[in-house]
Parts: sequence; structure tokens; C-alpha cells
Amino acid sequence: MMLNAARLFAPLATLAVSLAQTGGGPLALDLSDEPFWGEHSAGRHEFTFARAAYGGWRFSSWSVDYPKADRQFLVGLRRLTRVDAHEGEHPVRLDDPALLRLPFLYAVEVGYMALEEEEVLGLRRYLASGGFLFIDDFWGSQEWENFEYELRRVLPGHSIVDLPIDHPLFSTFYEIPELLQVPNVRNGVSGGATWERDGYEPACRGVFDDDGRLIVVINWNTDLGDAWEWAENPYYPLQRSTFAYQLGINAIIYAMTH
Repeated sequence: MMLNAARLFAPLATLAVSLAQTGGGPLALDLSDEPFWGEHSAGRHEFTFARAAYGGWRFSSWSVDYPKADRQFLVGLRRLTRVDAHEGEHPVRLDDPALLRLPFLYAVEVGYMALEEEEVLGLRRYLASGGFLFIDDFWGSQEWENFEYELRRVLPGHSIVDLPIDHPLFSTFYEIPELLQVPNVRNGVSGGATWERDGYEPACRGVFDDDGRLIVVINWNTDLGDAWEWAENPYYPLQRSTFAYQLGINAIIYAMTH
């Protein structure tokens, strides 16, 4: 089933109103009595949205926009598709064996990533076993240089390539005709610059395994997570949050079907 951008605006606008009426919706959920590493929910649902909890140069860079972005994206995923997704967030360490049970892994702020050897091996094993890594929210040449170094530790000898807009990733569920740069909430609501640092142009790049399977998608110079997190904000541009939901949903459907 493929939908164009126009057909997403109405349901996403309704979703934004619903989130706003609940004070941001998922943000109001209380995690105070929940353990950080909860029991994995695979088996009760067909999909769990997992976030990579990795070692880095900056404390907890992996948790930027967490947990609200994850929760609000899952509200959209459950309402806009038929994916039976667990409604809660699920952070997971890269050296956790439970990672191998997850079809999709989201990682942010990878410009500050600094992996231990156990994490390198765990992520390499995950990708070789059929996993799919979706990168988001890092900006500029300096952060790219650090991320590329870490990724080449995980996948030595693999090329990083730009994904053409006719790649199936961009039409698996929604038809996405062009890449948009998704700004952080401060820039988005102010209507100012959409970029950060020297990350003027958005890019969507990928890494393929030896069999031609897309195993890593890299969203660089863009911040999908902020668009998910602030979808209920009436001043955040709907076109950008629409694109962010489209691409995130496409990536999940693609990961589950390829």
C-alpha cells in the first residue's frame, strides 16, 4: 500500500491535535516504577521500536529526545498503519543478546558515538543476523567524521552510498518524492534556518551487505526525532513532521519486509 504526502497531512494533523489535547500525549506517561531494562516484548507484538543505548564522548547522547519522541512516533505508527507495535519505548545496549530479537534499531546523536569493543562486535553481529540500523539527528562534517570512523569499525570494507530517491525505501508505504531537512524544534517553530553547524544539506545514505541487503540507513543533517517529539506543537511545520513520520514508517515497513 503506497500513499502520497497529501494523504498523510489530514491524519497527521488529527494526530497532532490528539497529542496536544493530552498535554503531549505519551510525555504524560509515568516511568517512575518501571525498570530501565524492561522485559523485551517480542512475542506479544510483531514489532518493538528499539533505541540503541551506546557508549559515547558525551554522557547519554543516545537518549536525546527520549522517551517522548519514541512514544509519539509509536502513536503515529499504530494509528497510521496496521503494524502491531508495542506501545512503549525500548532502549537496548549494543552488547545485549536481546538485540538479536529486534528487527529495527534507532540511533541518534552518533556524532558523539565512541563504542567499546563489545559494542562493536554486538552491532556487527546484529547487522549480520538480519538487523536494520536507522540513524538520525547528527549534523555537520565533524560529527560525520566521528560517526564514519565508528561505523567502519563495525562494518570494515563496506561502502557508504547516497540512496537515490527511487530506492524502494522511499516508496515502501508512503511515496516520498524528495528529501526535506527536518529542523530541531527551536528552529522549526521560529521559522529560521533549518540546518545546524555546517550541515546545510540533508542526506540519506545507506550501507548494503555482501548480498545487496540494505542494513544501515543514515539520516544526516536532519532531525526526524524532534519532529516526532513535537508533532503536537501547532508552530512546528506540519510539512516537516509529515516527512519525518513518512520516512520513519517507510523504514520500519522496509526493514520488516526485506
